[in-house]
Amino acid sequence: RVTSRAEVVNMWKVAQRGLRVASSGIARNPGVHSGTTAFPIRALATSPSETLAEVQNYYGKVLATSKDLKTNACTTSDAPPQIIRQALARVPQPIKDKYYGCGVAVPTGIEGLDILDLGSGSGQDCYIAAQLVGPKGTVLGVDMTDEQLDVAREHTMDFTTKTLGYPKNNMAFAKGYIESLESAGVAKNSIDITISNCVINLSPDKQSVIEGVYNVLRDGGELYFSDVYADRRIPESIRQHEVLWGECLSGALYIEDFMRICHKVGFSDPRELKRSPIEVTDPELQELLGPIKFYSITYRCFKAPALETLCEDYGQVAYYNGTIPGSPHIYELDDHHVFEKGRPMLVCGNTASMVEETWLKDHFRVTGNRDIHYGLFDCGPSAAAGPAASGADAGLLSSGGACC
Repeated sequence: RVTSRAEVVNMWKVAQRGLRVASSGIARNPGVHSGTTAFPIRALATSPSETLAEVQNYYGKVLATSKDLKTNACTTSDAPPQIIRQALARVPQPIKDKYYGCGVAVPTGIEGLDILDLGSGSGQDCYIAAQLVGPKGTVLGVDMTDEQLDVAREHTMDFTTKTLGYPKNNMAFAKGYIESLESAGVAKNSIDITISNCVINLSPDKQSVIEGVYNVLRDGGELYFSDVYADRRIPESIRQHEVLWGECLSGALYIEDFMRICHKVGFSDPRELKRSPIEVTDPELQELLGPIKFYSITYRCFKAPALETLCEDYGQVAYYNGTIPGSPHIYELDDHHVFEKGRPMLVCGNTASMVEETWLKDHFRVTGNRDIHYGLFDCGPSAAAGPAASGADAGLLSSGGACC
């Protein structure tokens, strides 16, 4: 059953009143710095609830600001788009002071949509999203740390009704586990886009988080998030290191294991949007980690029934309308699908579905259907000029149709 707009608004109002649900979401933001400089391998608790308590303590009691971090895993390296920078400039400074994130986790073109932020912390991404969704959209942040929820809630009403001039507040924060979104008051089929910024790696049960997101999304919805990943599975000895867990490293998923979880829960074709290497500057931590490489990656995972696990060729062509705010000429769907306004691009069935059957549908036009199958889509660097585009037509189609 798809949750109605009225039900979503009611759910949001419950959170707005500050109801404390008996659960808690992963925080990424700080409290008071302990002043320690050594990093002994102190074993993390083995049960999920104890692990969450460790994370809550690290971000609620140990850290004070981003300067206390020992790596750049929980900081944003890339400059965000101008429209995001403009929105960020309006966010209250106390919110920004408590921010930790490893990428830009707020998409543009989301006016009127219902947004959920996992592990919202001090609420910076929510404050940005509240501006982008406008007065007709809603934003709900879920977190477990009282200190951060207090910061996020302190400025909510003034920001939305005075700074933004909305007739009523459109942003709220609820206490809840990201592993159990329904317990936190988030109904199934109620969300258009779930965002998250350097948080899921902190969860002891990542599959439950990703599966829960899939369940609360409406058809055509998306999980759009940045997080920390590793080029291999993390050894248990490193996974037990308290500081490395709090710094978002020892809990990082092996990239291929993340893909397996996505396929299992229903996200058939996760797309990588951005990737940046993570630098570990502390010598002791460098010695502990050895050759393991870590990356901050932004993924887009669409909930669309027609998506397949492989890129199949149906001869479809997609056109970007140039209507997404901040992207009048170019829109980057992922790291190898860069659409120019009005320029045809030969795409696989999955890409066609992503731009035609999701929240992006108003911004794209797709020609063709799935009546005729031409086999596996060529995932080479110039797949856009495949067999379906020969002769004069080939010159009309932009390159970059690869999907893998």
